[in-house]
Amino acid sequence: MSPQTLQQLAEVLEQRKQADPETSYVASLYHQGLDAILKKVGEEATETVIAAKGGDPEQLVYETADLWFHTLVLLAHQGMGPDEVLRELARRFGLSGLDEKAAR
Repeated sequence: MSPQTLQQLAEVLEQRKQADPETSYVASLYHQGLDAILKKVGEEATETVIAAKGGDPEQLVYETADLWFHTLVLLAHQGMGPDEVLRELARRFGLSGLDEKAAR
């Protein structure tokens, strides 16, 4: 997924905030609220872990896509998008993971 794809998806997720929860899965998640979105992110994270343990690369990619998607829904619900995450990743780029953790 390129940053452009992430941005396009983020735009669609924003549009879904105005959609009918009866006809849009994403709108239904927004309508159900933060707890429902968090539950879905947790489910997808668990499924991603299970897929990784299972050793099937296609299943891992599928579940990771679901996890990323639902994480983007969470960010949109919180008034954020992929740009904030990409900026944070760029900030960390080149830093030792151990140094970054020690700085927290």
